[in-house]
Amino acid sequence: MSLPFPADLKAVIFDLDGTLVDTADEFVPAVQALRAEHGLQPMDASRIRQSVSNGARALVTLGLGMHEEDTDFETQRLRLLELYSGVVGTIAAPYPGICELLAALAARNIRWGIATNKPRPYTEPLLAGLRFDPAPGSVVCPDDVEQRKPHPASLERNCLELDCRSVDAVYIGDHARDIECGRRAGMYTIAAAYGYIEPGDDPARWGADAVAPSSEALADLLLT
Repeated sequence: MSLPFPADLKAVIFDLDGTLVDTADEFVPAVQALRAEHGLQPMDASRIRQSVSNGARALVTLGLGMHEEDTDFETQRLRLLELYSGVVGTIAAPYPGICELLAALAARNIRWGIATNKPRPYTEPLLAGLRFDPAPGSVVCPDDVEQRKPHPASLERNCLELDCRSVDAVYIGDHARDIECGRRAGMYTIAAAYGYIEPGDDPARWGADAVAPSSEALADLLLT
């Protein structure tokens, strides 16, 4: 069942990779380097981009054709993260219109935050390099909660730190688990259809209250 848009919007919370920030161009070289270490040729970069929101495990499966049950899987996951650490924050950039949106939210005294499944050791250097102004009032990583998204614990912590009720906040994400998380937290949700969408997936089927076809479209959905 769809929720109404907050009558008194107090906060907007974003997923990080694929929603707030385009980070795929940092994951692509990491996956390609991992493949090269295994004697594999570079793969289609667009296919890597589509899987970024699924995390390091999915990228190892995609890049090396491995399964999580394989004995060397965890070693390769850690190696991928090591390669990614060398580039995190050097290429990534906010999606078009995001910085302007954050300024417009601040002008209306609407706070903003981040709920991500990206571990804090990678989130912090990324945000440090981006230097958002205004800075997020809350950043919740899986390190900060007992259960990661789609469990609503991340958004519940965001709301505490942003001093708002869930019904007065909006959550935006580019994966079905983000929308599930937001719905379980009792929030109005927006599907970021411009993000890292797997082939065959359709954001219109995630059950979000609204769908943003582009990052620039978020302003119309949030501020009009």
